[in-house]
Amino acid sequence: MPQPLDALAVRTWCSLALEALGREREEIDAINVYPVADGDTGTNLYLTVESAARAVEAVFAAYETGSDAPGLADAVRAMAHGALIGARGNSGTILAQLLRGMAEVLGERDGGAAEALRRAAESAREAVAHPVEGTILSVASAAAEAAGAAGAGDDATAVTAAYARACSALEETPGQLEVLGRAGVVDAGGQGLLAVLGALVEAVTGDAPAARPSSRAHPVVSATADLCDESGPAFEVIYLLEADDAAVTRLRSRLDGLGDSLVVVGGDGLWNVHVHVDDAGAAVEAGVEAGRPYRIRITHFAAAEHTEPRERVQRAVVAVVPGEGLAGLCAEAGATTVLARPGEPPASGELVEAIRRAHAREVVLLPNDFDLRHTAAAAAEQARDEGVRVALIPTRSAVQGIAALAVHEPDRRFDEDVVAMTSAAGATRYGELAVAERQSFTSAGVCQAGDVLGLIEGDVAVIGADLATTAETVLDRMLSAGGELVTLVLPDGAAEGLADRLEAHVRSGYLAVDTVIYHGGGAPLLIGVE
Repeated sequence: MPQPLDALAVRTWCSLALEALGREREEIDAINVYPVADGDTGTNLYLTVESAARAVEAVFAAYETGSDAPGLADAVRAMAHGALIGARGNSGTILAQLLRGMAEVLGERDGGAAEALRRAAESAREAVAHPVEGTILSVASAAAEAAGAAGAGDDATAVTAAYARACSALEETPGQLEVLGRAGVVDAGGQGLLAVLGALVEAVTGDAPAARPSSRAHPVVSATADLCDESGPAFEVIYLLEADDAAVTRLRSRLDGLGDSLVVVGGDGLWNVHVHVDDAGAAVEAGVEAGRPYRIRITHFAAAEHTEPRERVQRAVVAVVPGEGLAGLCAEAGATTVLARPGEPPASGELVEAIRRAHAREVVLLPNDFDLRHTAAAAAEQARDEGVRVALIPTRSAVQGIAALAVHEPDRRFDEDVVAMTSAAGATRYGELAVAERQSFTSAGVCQAGDVLGLIEGDVAVIGADLATTAETVLDRMLSAGGELVTLVLPDGAAEGLADRLEAHVRSGYLAVDTVIYHGGGAPLLIGVE
């Protein structure tokens, strides 16, 4: 039964699109030969939509305590913003702009699905420095034209017509782009868009469109590296940018002279920048001149394209870590790491990709953050569906992950290893120091902006004015219940002498307790007591 294109339909659309891209991710990756045959288009689209879906769910969660429900404008703007901040790769960035174009129409209630698809295709072309036919842009334009021809008054009719035309437009892409014709495949980004449009049809009409045949004219693209332009740029550079419109106009011109595959999407002061260049530093420097770039990702294409296949190992550990230093430490211990930057928790898709990179039959997953428990569970479930045996140890802090990794023995039976690691993590009490951003009520009283907060097991136990003194108080409280080993993880920029002071404090007050210190964490201080 047709459904109105409202907030609930947007929520359903995001969920169905994520499921569809999850099913088709590997095939889309396999046919990815343009603009670079790096085999990640399906993964990038999945991560982009996952970020959009997470943003929409956050809007609905904010309304759960009240009687009201989010409106269409709230949902589509959240979807577009989530896609913008989570966009990956060339196609993911373009998809984010397509969703933003739809949100511009649906959020203002000045048009239905047909007008939204038209604006989406138009804005995506505007975002690409040099549009190429035979790509996701061609599929989007064809879908928009069909939706408009079907009539603007009926959303179900419009999206159904858009999907049908997108199917045929996708089949036309090998004849529009030579590299696709040589490979015998359709455009990978276009196929990903088709999955998203199919989900929209199901969300609006209540019926899933008929599955289309496989996207490959022959079953295997044997050597995608041979399909690449060896003379192309060496790096892909992506970052979010806070800048005004005038600065972004200058940035587009600057980056267009540095490389190709330039896509700049966004607006209202927040942009997602994507470009392929030989000089990655110059691309980032251009962003610094334009405004404030962050979440900078630089990928070396040669490393992505020419990775040699390796034999699957029996067991691996995948750990989320809050800083580069801990990433190095855990990597030295044999773990595959996922970096969690402040305010940027990894998505489940990133954890799944790390499990794949580990290339093991058995994987122990350490989320090292209480707030990642659901994300990690979803990643573990998806990896199990792919045939990997995954054990999720619910570590709540990096220090618990370090304790678990310390007793990891890959030669033990899997169950025995998991039990030992779980036991070590569970025997480690954890604490953390943070700085209050605003006045608020805590379990230890009212704190003011700038106060140092000492957290034990996730609850604020101490409010202080000085980092070192607050850390000593937290240590005393944690050691009052006993302990044999204190683990301190400091950021790279920690105050000089802080580590020595805290180690001396433990040594003077607790003679039988040893202290080990690591650098490179993300918080002002992480504390573990075993």
